Amino acid sequence: MWIRWSDFWLPADRQACIRALAEALDRAGRERVDFACPGGRGRTGTAMAAVAVLDGLAPAEAVEWVRATYHPRAVETWWQRRWLTTVAG
Repeated sequence: MWIRWSDFWLPADRQACIRALAEALDRAGRERVDFACPGGRGRTGTAMAAVAVLDGLAPAEAVEWVRATYHPRAVETWWQRRWLTTVAG
């Protein structure tokens, strides 16, 4: 699935993105799920952190986890980090 999401920003349709990421989390239990963007850090890292939040991590912990296990500069902007609190509900 594709999510319209400009570099360094947030998804164009944030609620649709959350639904898509929730579906990815569900599918990950039975098949491989990949995340990718051209730069491979900001949007990819934010999507990965959002899935971790949907799976129960606190937003700050999700960012720390993605930075420790994927890329140290993942989730590049403060508004991407802030958006994760929306994902948390």
